Amino acid sequence: MLLNCTGPNAESTAGPLTTIGADATAEAPKPPLPAPPAPALYSWLPPGRYRPSQTVAARFAPPAGYQRMAVAAGSFGQWLRYLPLLPAGVPVKLYNGQPKDRQDVHAAVLDIDVGSRDLQQCADAVIRLRAEYLFGQNPDQVHFHLTSGDDIDFRDWYSGRGFTVQGDDVLPAARPAEAPSHANFRRYLDQIFTYAGTRSLSRELQPTPLAQVQAGDVLIRGGSPGHAVLVLDVAVQPTTGRRLVLLAQSYMPAQQMHVLTNLWDETGLGAWFYLDPQQERVGTPEWTFIRTELGRFE
Repeated sequence: MLLNCTGPNAESTAGPLTTIGADATAEAPKPPLPAPPAPALYSWLPPGRYRPSQTVAARFAPPAGYQRMAVAAGSFGQWLRYLPLLPAGVPVKLYNGQPKDRQDVHAAVLDIDVGSRDLQQCADAVIRLRAEYLFGQNPDQVHFHLTSGDDIDFRDWYSGRGFTVQGDDVLPAARPAEAPSHANFRRYLDQIFTYAGTRSLSRELQPTPLAQVQAGDVLIRGGSPGHAVLVLDVAVQPTTGRRLVLLAQSYMPAQQMHVLTNLWDETGLGAWFYLDPQQERVGTPEWTFIRTELGRFE
């Protein structure tokens, strides 16, 4: 039942399939960035660690001729835009502290733990960020499906109604009732990571056209092999409506989440990618998706 990132396969070595250069249009003056969400909404961080100067928005300005798309205050998109980053230049590390084999695919590393077990892989990283956002809004909103299809509520879990897996069956199991603390929430997520993956996550998402991509959407192929990459932010070219995206992932083995870099572009996109809706395939540094594999949380 553990279905997550695996690879490489015939399509997991991506190439320069959808990336294009930035438009030569002169860049309009940028309005100042709005204030980020309260640091308390990034619940995994120790007090005082959040630094507005080390966030996705602060480190990754849109290319010339583009501007960030407006996002609603309190939305998942706004929350992602202000995710904290580790200092520039740090390597991506695996769950066991060893460096990831490839250090050429990331532009930054998110300041969020990966855990000490080989669990928080690709789909799990998407689940982690979505769950952390919901936890900061209201812990009782958090729920995810297992690969079996069973829907597991955090509220049930911390109230003493857990589950156990026997073969293909997911059975109710009593557990000690606890407060909905962040530490308890992380234990819940480790159980979700164990029995969920790209297949279950893909079923929770609504198919979305590439031309309508927005922050919080997910490029995902459900199955084994499968992979998932999260859209962190979107910039738009006002004259054409063309959208660029920032992408983040984990991979196998479980590793720190990282902002991907555009390996093929030579015209100034940096970490931004163009997801061309006219192309059949969508290239990212370690996986190639097809254009119908974009989904959105309801």
